[in-house]
Amino acid sequence: MRTQFQVVLVVVGFAYAPAVAATAPGEDIVRVGAGGYLLTRPQPCKPLPEMVHKTEGFEKPVITGQWWSSLLWQQRKFSQPLFAHPLAATCTETGLAVHYPGSHIHGNPSGIFGVGAGRDGDMKLGHSSVATFGTADCDGYSDWFVSARFSNGKASMRVSLGHGSPFVYCFYHDGDPTVSFARPPQIWSGSEKDPVLGVTVAGHHYGLFGATGSTWTGIGGTTLTNNSHGKPYFSVAVLPDNRPVTLAAFRKYAYNHVVDTQVDYRIESGHVQADYRPTIRSHENGSPGTIFALYPHQWKYATTKLTDRTYGSVRGTMKVVVGEAFATKVPIQGVLPMFPPQGVQDRSRMLAYLRAERDKIHRDGFGDTYWEGKLLGRLATLSGIAEAIGDTTLQRAFLDEIKRRLEHWFTATPGKDQPVFYYSAVWNTLIGSRPSYGSDSSLNDHHFHYGYFIRAAAEVARVDPAWAKKWGPMVELLIRDVASPDRNDPMFAYLSCFDKYAGHSWASGDANFRDGNNQESSSESMNAWYGLILWGEVTGNKAIRDTGLYLFNTERTAVEEYWFDVSGTNYPEDFPNVALGMVWGGKGAFGTWFSGDIDCIHGINWLPFTPASYYMGRWPQYVKKNHDRIVEKRKGRRDYNNGWGDLVIMFYALSDPAAAAEYIDANPNCKVESGNSHAFMYHWIHTLNNLGINDAGVTADYPIHGVFRKGRVKTYAVYNCGVASRTVSFSDGAKVISRPRTLTVQRGR
Repeated sequence: MRTQFQVVLVVVGFAYAPAVAATAPGEDIVRVGAGGYLLTRPQPCKPLPEMVHKTEGFEKPVITGQWWSSLLWQQRKFSQPLFAHPLAATCTETGLAVHYPGSHIHGNPSGIFGVGAGRDGDMKLGHSSVATFGTADCDGYSDWFVSARFSNGKASMRVSLGHGSPFVYCFYHDGDPTVSFARPPQIWSGSEKDPVLGVTVAGHHYGLFGATGSTWTGIGGTTLTNNSHGKPYFSVAVLPDNRPVTLAAFRKYAYNHVVDTQVDYRIESGHVQADYRPTIRSHENGSPGTIFALYPHQWKYATTKLTDRTYGSVRGTMKVVVGEAFATKVPIQGVLPMFPPQGVQDRSRMLAYLRAERDKIHRDGFGDTYWEGKLLGRLATLSGIAEAIGDTTLQRAFLDEIKRRLEHWFTATPGKDQPVFYYSAVWNTLIGSRPSYGSDSSLNDHHFHYGYFIRAAAEVARVDPAWAKKWGPMVELLIRDVASPDRNDPMFAYLSCFDKYAGHSWASGDANFRDGNNQESSSESMNAWYGLILWGEVTGNKAIRDTGLYLFNTERTAVEEYWFDVSGTNYPEDFPNVALGMVWGGKGAFGTWFSGDIDCIHGINWLPFTPASYYMGRWPQYVKKNHDRIVEKRKGRRDYNNGWGDLVIMFYALSDPAAAAEYIDANPNCKVESGNSHAFMYHWIHTLNNLGINDAGVTADYPIHGVFRKGRVKTYAVYNCGVASRTVSFSDGAKVISRPRTLTVQRGR
């Protein structure tokens, strides 16, 4: 038991002294602002592994929830498959198995799949001095690359691979590279005297790039050894085809090993502009830069010239860029903390809904982190509705309950088991008690759970800045756990839940699956980034706000491409569905963890409905196609008063709000999903019916806005979070003068 523990809290936007734990025996607590957290695991939380499988050179905070996370957790199995795309690889006791799953992407009613790896992949990269390795530990990571060090005594092999890279880079000690196959490969370029070979195995084409001056032995057999003559570098690349000109083009970059990767973003002119730049270590002379394979959410927004080379993947076609970096430019979807009062069709009916919700307040105890979060999210939305209709008494009731609950969670006392948070210094993460769905033992779903807390805290901060200053350090601790904006944060990994290259988050902390990591509820991920935007804006923390804007709008494009395929360009023709319930590293699944019901498969990627859910309406024709497929298959058809029918009709309102309004007016007390409310269902539908659907073609120079379009008439809504009036300029030429701490709604001409 520690008697004293000191950390420096680096929290942008507030200035805090170092947090020091109380020194009383048995009180292992760090004070943070008005709150605090534990340093020891409370009883309701299952223990984490005591060891992280990393090398002594691993210097950053531990990051989980990545495509390669099993490397940190799975020593006995070395790793689960690592889906880098276009390549996939698995760490094994005999080396790194490598294969290309994108040569034949196919679908069936249950999902989308690539070519399986088999036991040993297309090939296995090994070491001439040893047949097996005792360990394969993580030797470092960057924004989209990871390295593993295989070792056995003095012999070692360090491999590096990453998203979008056709290369695997290797560095050897005390031995030479070996490449083994299940059966002799076809060698179509090079000989035993050449350092570079072009080979085909299982119909997949590869370049094997030994150092200049190296030779090969074993040609004609199943194991090739590259005699490196003391040059320790080696690389392999999957090739788009088996033409010698392609092999020669890849050879120019094969000796440029990627040793670091970084995505830098900026918010500019209503867009998120991102630069993807690797750091290269060149072992031989060649062309500067490297070869990138871009996912659809990247190449559709790329400002860098694309080549005509492509790869297949379970995400759709990947397109190749060559150079030292590439850039994307994504339009920002505005968000609002509340919908306008014009969406309150009948004030007396809305008041009845809100009073019924107020009367439920004290009936509930504290839940686990997920179900407590859903309650907090519902209360935050109800607060905004109460403000929209001008009932400060009701709004105060909802805000007071949010405060009461958050303050209990944010307060650590001796012997307290729940509700409370504790920090694991081994895994560099904050864990809430009671946990749920593996948020403790596997570090799952932190952004799902804590996103609700952050968004609720932002709603309080919008109305009560003094509360935000008092309790803000704990809110920002949660933010740092799921998405620290500081690359030098000593306690948490940078943007820990987010995959900077894949463009979306992952939900599993350990990725302990043969299909890699996964994420089911993309919409709960979006809810977390919505919370960051609002918290950062209302507290004046630009770093957090801009981080939220980057995450929200990048993941939005990934949702549109992979969960929804709004343009119909990514799913294979033999996949019969119009959406995925889960995105995995190695597949897409039309299903959920908890139900095979079609409402749930679709709805888990819609909930929670909030004012920010408006982003799903950027493609109204797709919304209609999605809705029509659901009602064709669901048991209740167009009877929305069953299952998650409330979510189905709310989603449909993004395309046909008049039909949704007709339903809610005829069914004022319809069945609603537990995180939803009749009040918000009513407000959502009638806002869209009265003001119109999302006009996605309009951006603005201030992100807290919405643009509605009904016929030819546009309505602009701006919530000014500042303390002075602000003029917001829209890309279509409209301007709105918005008063401080007020929602301003202006009808266009």
